[in-house]
Amino acid sequence: MGRGILLTSNLPQLQNLIKRDPAAYKEEFLQQWNHYNSIRQIFQINPDEQAQHFRELVTFIAQVAQCYPKETAEFPSHLSTMLLENYGTLTPDTRKALVQNLVMLRNKDVITSIDLLQTLFPLLPRTTSSSLRTFIRKTILSDIRTANLRTKNHKLNRAVQAMLFGMVERGMDAEVVGDKGKLRAVAGKQATPHNTGEAMWAIVLTKELWRKGIWNDAKSVSIIALGCFHPMVKVQSASLHFFLGSDEETEDSDEEEEDIPDVKALQHRREINKKTRSGDKKLLKQMKSIKSKRKKKAAESNTPNFPAIQLLNDPQTFGEKLYDVLNRYDKRFSLDHKILIMQLLSRVMGSHKLCVLGFYTYIMKYLTYHQLRIPAILVALAQSCHDFTPPDALTPVVRKLAQEFVHPGVGSEVIAAGLNAIREVCRRQPWSMEEDLLGDLVEYRKSRDKAVTAAARGLLQLFRDVNPGMLKRRQRGKEASMGMASGSQPLPFGHSAEAAVDIEGLVLLEDHLQKLREEEGAGLGGEEDDEAAWDGWDVDSDSDESSEGWIDVQSDGDSDLEVSDSEDEGDKHPKKGKGKAQDDEENPEDAAVAEESAATRISSLATTKILTPADFALLNDLRLKAASQAVERGGGSAAKRKLASLEATKKVQAQLNDEDVFISENDILGPRKKAKADYAERIASIEKGREGREKFGSLKGKKNKGAPSSSTNREKARNKPIMMILSSGAVKGKKKASLRDKQRKLRAHIDRAKKSHH
Repeated sequence: MGRGILLTSNLPQLQNLIKRDPAAYKEEFLQQWNHYNSIRQIFQINPDEQAQHFRELVTFIAQVAQCYPKETAEFPSHLSTMLLENYGTLTPDTRKALVQNLVMLRNKDVITSIDLLQTLFPLLPRTTSSSLRTFIRKTILSDIRTANLRTKNHKLNRAVQAMLFGMVERGMDAEVVGDKGKLRAVAGKQATPHNTGEAMWAIVLTKELWRKGIWNDAKSVSIIALGCFHPMVKVQSASLHFFLGSDEETEDSDEEEEDIPDVKALQHRREINKKTRSGDKKLLKQMKSIKSKRKKKAAESNTPNFPAIQLLNDPQTFGEKLYDVLNRYDKRFSLDHKILIMQLLSRVMGSHKLCVLGFYTYIMKYLTYHQLRIPAILVALAQSCHDFTPPDALTPVVRKLAQEFVHPGVGSEVIAAGLNAIREVCRRQPWSMEEDLLGDLVEYRKSRDKAVTAAARGLLQLFRDVNPGMLKRRQRGKEASMGMASGSQPLPFGHSAEAAVDIEGLVLLEDHLQKLREEEGAGLGGEEDDEAAWDGWDVDSDSDESSEGWIDVQSDGDSDLEVSDSEDEGDKHPKKGKGKAQDDEENPEDAAVAEESAATRISSLATTKILTPADFALLNDLRLKAASQAVERGGGSAAKRKLASLEATKKVQAQLNDEDVFISENDILGPRKKAKADYAERIASIEKGREGREKFGSLKGKKNKGAPSSSTNREKARNKPIMMILSSGAVKGKKKASLRDKQRKLRAHIDRAKKSHH
């Protein structure tokens, strides 16, 4: 009886005993379990009564739930039901205790991650406590990250992505409010904050999981793509910022992303502190840890990851829906929000080479030099153009740019921006320019303004490269004139060269694989070798179906894979062994015949084998090696040009970043001369220089003194002009001094010097 009273009143002690021997204290636990059930029924009727005791019982049962799984099978559902159904009536302490105990049950593997997340997701938009909201958010992120730490947890990812997709989709039926106009004033009455917050949290969590590299598949992109069409502007803006890469919501990173210590600070501290062996070992350990962290961080940054725009499902429909939202609700959105939509639509059109022709008609009304944020609008216009855009749709746009921006009635900055915008549009679609208009624009290269001259010269150089026939004869330059004389003219829009029949360099890869088969005596084209070739390259490995394992992403023309347009190229040399190389040197005629036959041969490797990224990387190396061998054998200038082209392509691919694909506002504005400072800027600069000075006085003679004072006469004499010193009475007196006076002064100087040494 005494033991029962003791254990009933001391739950921590009973908890400790149960963890040591669950079977011996089962009766005491069942007594507390029955007590919990009775208190829970009372608590549901009156949450304020016995709240402290109820929290203690819940914590106790959560601690020992793994010891009695059958008896506590319904305990997690009790906590979830109370949180979801009675959240508004619970006190803040009770809410926090229930959430913490539910997380504890997950840490003890009493419940699964899906059960925990199904309870925590609805709580995020409902809670008003910032500390509890932060705790729930970190719990969700850490739980998903832990589940995907070693391998992708497809089951959990699919379930969580379905929940997030549903959170965004539930508010899609509401009316689009916008961020200006009459509907903005009554936005709070029309849309409940629950639906808005639910969708917003779904977008925020998906963005965070993408940023940490936990999710990088097309399904997470589709969640945020749905958010781009949400009725609430806040959700739309967050989704648009994700695709544009200009997300300003960079929250504090978790504990796994801790800052790397400063190496110099550690070494400096080691020099100052006492020298011990343990200190040396500790420093070496820290240096090793810092080195490994930097290596890991560099590896993560170099890991290939497709941008989100490339993983869009059905980009044509996505672009058309974006334009429909932009055009239909034009008067409800502010200019900043419309520019965000324009930028995303233009990037999608440029990346996937889409044709949304209504966009060019829509954007023409904003093409005026006095329009706010006109550089961003010009950037969106330029990025939306590509080589598949019909010139008929772009010609009116180019003409409007020339009429609004390039004329003597505007400033030089406006003219430079207009010329740069026209150049960027024509770089992507040269056939949108008219010949008469081009002649007028090129004449601005004689302007006195540096920015205008640079912009006009850039336009001239562009057409020298892409279509010199549109320029006047004296403007074409030497190389363009020679090219036109030889008959090389660009193909008109819609025309193409001969159909591609093969992948350039594929014969080299086929011969290389055949040689490896002969050396090793095993087939390299089997399933095991194909799987091994994909190791380290399968970026989208968490896809559900095997058909979605690798997503084909089209680049903007900088791909290192070239498709040959002709069968008559003579630079395809299969890889040869040492013996074959010697035979080629002895019999150059046979080598030339072999090279010609290899060039005309069409490889069937692409039809019999799925080429992996490792195969393409090997193909590029073989092409580079074959080109270098052709140069060594004296292939001439054509072989040298091809080798230089391959090396430049490889270098560009190694240094290419996602941000380099798109242009910026600085590309449109061009080089600008520094403007003269106005009155306010000059005053601000003067006041900044006065900081730290008392009453704007001089600090001369006061720097290294304990008491502030002016400089002495001797200090002032050091800075006197030499002509002033030469005409002084002291210098003239020295010249007129007698020999006796000079000896007396010298003796006194020697005595003072001796005394100062003692």
